[in-house]
Amino acid sequence: MTETAPQTELPKTFDPAGIEAKWYEYWEANGLFHPDRPDAEPFTIVNPPPNVTGSLHIGHALDNTLQDVVIRYERLRGKDALWVVGTDHAGIATQMVVERQLEERQDKRTNYSRDDFVAKVWEWKAESGGAITRQLRRLGCSMDWSREQFTMDPHFTRAVVKVFVDLYNQGLIYRDKRLVNWDPKLKTAISDLEVETKEIKGSFWRFRYPFADGSGAVEVATTRPETMLADMAVAVNPDDPRYRDAIGKDILQPLTGRRFKVVADEHADPELGSGVVKITPGHDFNDFEVGKRAGIKPADMLNMFDAEARVVQTADGLVPAEFVGMERFAARKLVVSRMKEQGFLIPHVDKDGNEHDAEPRTIQTPFGDRGGVEIEPWLTDQWYVNAEVLAEKPIEAVRSGAIEIVPKTWEKTFFNWMENIQPWCVSRQLWWGHRIPAWYDADGKAYVAETEEEAQALAGTTALTRDEDVLDTWFSSALWPFATLGWPEKSDLVERHFPNSLLVSGFDILFFWDARMMMMGQAMTGQNPWPRLYLHGLVRAPDGQKMSKSKGNVVDPLGLIDRFGADALRFFMAAMESQGRDIKMDERRVEGYRNFATKLWNAARFCQANGIGASTSIEAPAATSAVNKWIIGEVVETLAELDKAMADLRFDAAANAIYHFVWDQFCDWYIELIKGSFDAETKAVAGWVLDQILVMLHPFMPFVTEELWSKLGDRPDYPLITAKWPAPAATVDAAAKAEVDWLIALVGSLRTAKNELGIAPGARLDAYLPEPSAATRAIIERNPAAIERLARLSAIRFEPAPAGAAMQIGAGDANVMVPLEGVIDIAAEKARLAKALEVSAKEAKSLEGRLSNAAFVEKAKPEAVDKAHADHAMHQAEAERLAAALARLG
Repeated sequence: MTETAPQTELPKTFDPAGIEAKWYEYWEANGLFHPDRPDAEPFTIVNPPPNVTGSLHIGHALDNTLQDVVIRYERLRGKDALWVVGTDHAGIATQMVVERQLEERQDKRTNYSRDDFVAKVWEWKAESGGAITRQLRRLGCSMDWSREQFTMDPHFTRAVVKVFVDLYNQGLIYRDKRLVNWDPKLKTAISDLEVETKEIKGSFWRFRYPFADGSGAVEVATTRPETMLADMAVAVNPDDPRYRDAIGKDILQPLTGRRFKVVADEHADPELGSGVVKITPGHDFNDFEVGKRAGIKPADMLNMFDAEARVVQTADGLVPAEFVGMERFAARKLVVSRMKEQGFLIPHVDKDGNEHDAEPRTIQTPFGDRGGVEIEPWLTDQWYVNAEVLAEKPIEAVRSGAIEIVPKTWEKTFFNWMENIQPWCVSRQLWWGHRIPAWYDADGKAYVAETEEEAQALAGTTALTRDEDVLDTWFSSALWPFATLGWPEKSDLVERHFPNSLLVSGFDILFFWDARMMMMGQAMTGQNPWPRLYLHGLVRAPDGQKMSKSKGNVVDPLGLIDRFGADALRFFMAAMESQGRDIKMDERRVEGYRNFATKLWNAARFCQANGIGASTSIEAPAATSAVNKWIIGEVVETLAELDKAMADLRFDAAANAIYHFVWDQFCDWYIELIKGSFDAETKAVAGWVLDQILVMLHPFMPFVTEELWSKLGDRPDYPLITAKWPAPAATVDAAAKAEVDWLIALVGSLRTAKNELGIAPGARLDAYLPEPSAATRAIIERNPAAIERLARLSAIRFEPAPAGAAMQIGAGDANVMVPLEGVIDIAAEKARLAKALEVSAKEAKSLEGRLSNAAFVEKAKPEAVDKAHADHAMHQAEAERLAAALARLG
């Protein structure tokens, strides 16, 4: 028998903090995250680059844990595994951070030149921009830090500029005057995806708009009266008989004196309000489309706001002077006041007959997710990507299966968005970011080129001015799968690691990032960026609410790591991640997984104390005893279950497979079954099994497994992170499995029965089995010591049990009888059980009645309903247990 490798004694106490920093430093210092297997199959993932301003939140912890589980798993399987890591320059967020710092010193951005301010941002990044990368290390993320990326790195900027110019030259990027979501606080356009809709208590005003010929008026209603300063039409439905004669007539807007037409458009809903809609095409997305259909060119649409949403004079000069310069909400009040003074406000009459200027309404209102102020639709010249064309190939890739979205349920959402995609506004009015490579002559003609020299060559001798805007952050991050590898330069790295193998992402950035990577991958390389996209859910507060600072329910993952260790938090994330379903935060479960690591630690200490150490074989050792054959078979089955779960990206199933094997099969049963019989075979098998556990568990719990690996044997040439994935070269021995399963069933059933009847766990009892099958008799005769030690049975006699009360214990085909005369007071025990049964049954029935009451289920708080369900299940199970205990007493 092969000798086990030398060991270093394990400390009595498992201390996560002590081992985590040590091992991470060791892995990184020795370059063990760097792909260094040129002859192996490559496996590549890229991290969703967190904002350089960010710090680790619980969503990052989930996202990066899942990625690390995958990359460590593939590395152990022998792949040339590369996990690309980096951060995003986060245009708006980073500029806001630096501007806030200036404000604290009574300074502001506009006191500096653009170049000087950008230099300050780079200074901030150098000093403070690495917080999240340090925190990812604490989580145990095995990223290739030697190639850490930043979306403003010079090579990345070259890629961004090339993509913009190439798409422009293909006609897929263009400049257009359109409405955008304008953030008046940040003074920049933002995307639809960066707009949060909130319910705000507002007002609904009604006004009369008179016909210019004095023949009457129409009634319009609005929640934004200030926009009437830029009204350019009134719309009615062409099928609304009330207004058929009004179509084409002129309206004379009371405040501005502007004349405009009543137009026919299906946007006007006859069922809503008066059926008449005022049209402000320069300040409302729906009105913009109505205006275009009515023949108003975007260039002719009136703009009544500046970048700070203050009223400006419109091109026709008809805004009354008293409004010019007013803040938008102040202008709203004055518009209402002036319309009321002139008799054009139609009062709202409440249910009591009282008149008010407006009807109270709860209004869905758009806010910028960064600036935090109401968004203003604003007509500006911006740069757009023709997303409709770029979406065609990604749609086909998902439809054909060339890209698999896991879970598949997200496909419908993907298609719905992609098939109705709008032009993508990619210009932002910021100083921090990739400046748009466009230059303009005095007439406003754009010259797009990679350098100013190339642009000047296109323009000839005409003087040019550089575009002030920068690109949307998502434009550059859309290039992440290939630009991080050095594209557009040709290299072995690009050839080997692009396309990537998999993308793991939260579902909330499916359109922000994932879909755009598909678009850019196809547009710039002709390839899909990866064949599989895994979308996980959100981590929610324990009550199921979304976490937010305003609710005060945010959980700090670093605090959880401090308390329970990174391994415990990681295992919680993996075990709870069930194909995209949201995860409810549960600190007790995290603590439970810390206890799991402690149990493994103690099992390893027990093995070490009994001369069991590291195995010297990948293959399973030879085994003759049933218990050793059984545990080898359990390894084989667990490995198959784990590999299938990982192939299906079922992180919960994978985590639970190894958890069940470690806790139940190895710690609770195998170690108990081998106590007292540590022969050479058992030592070899136990050491080998413990090694397989460490390897299989490593992707989920890298720190404790690496520590145990190092302490159980002297193997300096291959730390666990570079070990080989199990290959037992063994099969399940059916006879051995049946034998050990019979013993486990016997012991488990007996322990349960003792507990139900209040018998001390250590009480030794007699047992009878009058007519055992040959197989059962053989098992009993081969395992007398285990039966006596684990089941606390003095013997199992192959004869009928004495008359009197007895409990029956099922194990396989056997029905073992255990007499109870003299063991317990049977009458008293029956009375106790009957009373407890009555209480539980009554409580279960009461809860059943409450849950069958529709009023309770519909009106009670969800948590109250959940608790009632849980209590009902608990009392019902208790009643069943007590009934079974009574039945045992006969």
